[in-house]
Amino acid sequence: MIEIIRSNEHFHHQEDWLSTFWHFSFDYYRDPQKMNFGPLRVFNDDIINPGRGFGFHPHRDMEIITYVIDGELEHRDDQGNHGVIQAGEVQRMTAGKGITHSEQNHSKEKPLRLLQLWLFANRRNLQPSWEQQKFDKSERADRLLPVVVPENVNNGKALHIHQDAAIFISSLGAGKTVEHRLSTGRMAYLFIIDGKAKLGEQQMQTRDAAKIDNESISITAETPTELILIELPVKYDVNN
Repeated sequence: MIEIIRSNEHFHHQEDWLSTFWHFSFDYYRDPQKMNFGPLRVFNDDIINPGRGFGFHPHRDMEIITYVIDGELEHRDDQGNHGVIQAGEVQRMTAGKGITHSEQNHSKEKPLRLLQLWLFANRRNLQPSWEQQKFDKSERADRLLPVVVPENVNNGKALHIHQDAAIFISSLGAGKTVEHRLSTGRMAYLFIIDGKAKLGEQQMQTRDAAKIDNESISITAETPTELILIELPVKYDVNN
């Protein structure tokens, strides 16, 4: 089963400093049909004006992944962590038993675009932690590069989360194809960051998404295309 979600179907929230697209219910936006996709609870596509951002705020019992598409994100938290995440880098934050952090556009001149994903952690009250990893564009060229994997899987530089999920990024040249096989009990969420591609025979373009269940995945770029693919379990543990 493949369900395409067009770009204009995502909820759009606008402020003077922020333009964001919420794929699932978030903040004041509530849609009972869009609460989550498996353990994927939040998928936000944010554009943040120069020098602006989110002040200190708390999280708990979530695995929070941030992928910077363009610009620089500055992170601070109450655990003493501080870093600037550049375009192409991935940040992993385990909120665990509680963490308070801020996220700001580090640049005073250029806008910042990022994707932020929240996944339910498979255990409650984990020790909060944070890390970031750089992935060069050449590493994801014409392939699905794993950047996040489950905690019991070792896969190069990929970051580890406390959930049976994996995240891949890809930069496809026009005419190039990537394939990914989902085993029984697995599903996936695909998002076209920029470009135009075909998922099987279905056309997708910038900011389109797709829910994929029990299908083999074949993605062919019609123009240079950036994408992210999240593989998820159909059945999953949440905060045991």
